[in-house]
Amino acid sequence: MKAPKSLNSAKGMDDGARGPRLREIPLRLVVPNLITVLAICAGLTGIRLAFENRYELAVMMVLAAAFLDGIDGRVARLMRASSKFGAQMDSLADIINFGVAPALVLYVFILDQARSIGWIAALIYAIAAGLRLARFNVMAERETKAPWQSEYFVGVPAPAGAMLVLLPVYFGFLGMQPSALTSHFAAGYTVLIAILLVSRLPVWSGKSETQKIRRDLVLPMILAVVLYVALLMSFTWEVLSLTVIAYLLSLPFGARAWHRRFGTLTILEENADSSEAELDRGL
Repeated sequence: MKAPKSLNSAKGMDDGARGPRLREIPLRLVVPNLITVLAICAGLTGIRLAFENRYELAVMMVLAAAFLDGIDGRVARLMRASSKFGAQMDSLADIINFGVAPALVLYVFILDQARSIGWIAALIYAIAAGLRLARFNVMAERETKAPWQSEYFVGVPAPAGAMLVLLPVYFGFLGMQPSALTSHFAAGYTVLIAILLVSRLPVWSGKSETQKIRRDLVLPMILAVVLYVALLMSFTWEVLSLTVIAYLLSLPFGARAWHRRFGTLTILEENADSSEAELDRGL
């Protein structure tokens, strides 16, 4: 027996009032987003700790946020949990953890003694980090990618920039007392890192699949990594300072290798109208 038409229409109205039925989401899709949220929490907590003059914990939280923000995408790909929502969350976390948090921690620690100049330097770095991330997202969405994109970054990547810009803080932990003079030097250094972020300097990425290591060097390399981590745990600020200096000194070598291959000193814009996406030549 068919139900009365009025009852059927009432049932349909009740279903419409309840809205669309929520579908279940696999847990593996949530894990990368949880890591991203934890990264945002760590970055914001680092800012709070800096304002409370707990600088060592603040830097630790910022570096932890950078680490978590760096692995969430890899975890998503490993678990096949990539999504547009996760990509948007990751972009939000990037600007906080690689741009805003390091700039504010650095400002509270030393740049505030340079007054307006220090604040302008912090602003320039934060904006540069945002521009760098925006450029990375645009390049990652291109359907046709140049072969060199697997070997080189265009400018210093934002995660490395967050580590580099905190060098004056590392020096402060090693005994350098913040002063008006050192704060102005720190402001100039901050602007320099901002320029490196938005520059078109070729920076070796280390992600090329064509570059291989000899089999007999695998174990020594693993031992070297273990030694580095052990030293980092024991002499944190000394090792971080040396790491930043070594990274900065390595930049000219990456640019030199690029110049030998392509004949230019910087990475120029690709020709978007070309089917072969050839690299424009020039300085």
